[in-house]
Amino acid sequence: MKLTQVNVHLMQAGAPTHTAWGGAGKSALASGRNWLFAEVHTEEGLVGVGEGSGWPRVVAAALPDLAPLLLGEDAFQTERLHQKLRVAMMGHGHLGVVGSGALAAIDTALWDIKAQALGRPLCDLLGGRVRDRVPYYAHVKDAETARAAVARGVRALKVGGTRQIVERAWAIREAIGPDVDLIVDLHGPAWLTGADAVAVGRALEGAHLLFLEEPVAPDDPLGWRRVRDSVALPLAAGERLGTLAEFDQLIASGLVDVVQPDTGRTGGPTQLKKIAALAEARALQLAPHSGSLGPVAEFAAVHWMAASPNGLILERLEPDWDGKQAAVARSLQASGGYIAVPADAGLGTSLDLAFVAAHPSERNIALPAGGWEPGTEQEIPYLQARRSRARIVDR
Repeated sequence: MKLTQVNVHLMQAGAPTHTAWGGAGKSALASGRNWLFAEVHTEEGLVGVGEGSGWPRVVAAALPDLAPLLLGEDAFQTERLHQKLRVAMMGHGHLGVVGSGALAAIDTALWDIKAQALGRPLCDLLGGRVRDRVPYYAHVKDAETARAAVARGVRALKVGGTRQIVERAWAIREAIGPDVDLIVDLHGPAWLTGADAVAVGRALEGAHLLFLEEPVAPDDPLGWRRVRDSVALPLAAGERLGTLAEFDQLIASGLVDVVQPDTGRTGGPTQLKKIAALAEARALQLAPHSGSLGPVAEFAAVHWMAASPNGLILERLEPDWDGKQAAVARSLQASGGYIAVPADAGLGTSLDLAFVAAHPSERNIALPAGGWEPGTEQEIPYLQARRSRARIVDR
């Protein structure tokens, strides 16, 4: 099963209808989302597809550089090829989500080829399915969008941001009742200090969250320890990490209960299987990040979750841009808060190249709006203490 060609497809994706942060501002997804796909061809005519995220336009530049290392290689040797590409990139430094995003695009395509060649869905090669459908949560911005999601059958919701988040989260909890799971995501703008995250976390304890996501910045270990020691809620993180070593440190730290790899920026199934095993050994759960991803990485996430006994729940923007379904030949089927695991060989989909080509990349960088303290948005701080202390936990 010799590899003959690698094609790269970068497209501009439209904004989702709303995100979890829409109740207090505008997320970066509203104007700066790119999707990057790789097609890997074999001499037998099979074509595998993968997706690389993290910084799609930068990943797109990396793939043609890596492609010559794959030509003539056997598609079935996924571990050796994964190692080969990592060694090739090593001279440029440990590239985090950029290098891991390039690996994810190629590695996913190779696993897609293997599964197609064997006539089996990808999850069967990852250990076999432990579930036939994968639960997911949807983004909501307020009580109205929460009620609409529940009416569609969704059984878990996420609200995010830092402005009035306690007030908004409690309004949603009161609107949906106790039988629907609620997640709160506190990542910026701007990141909270440890003290502020503790105040918010404690005020949310009574809402019985499924988990509290990224209460402080991933590069604030003292803040994480402060939250872990002071807040009685499950904590989640990992979407901004790319390498196995980074996930090993996160998992071994004891700071989180839920690990959130992004299937487009975490090295592909070869590495995702290892992350799942590390998490399982520490009794941690998996909740893959999918907030900015295109349809191919979402297919990969569903297969990975289907084969992972510690899979908890998958993130899903719903409703998303209509082009998410148009970009691929077949879409995932979701109903009643679950996504059906595809039964077709491989990932279970392929690209609509005409649609992808009709949406060329325009921009890949955008700034969020609305999350800073009043009067400071022009400062654009990465981390910011909340000064309106009396209102930080408004209900």
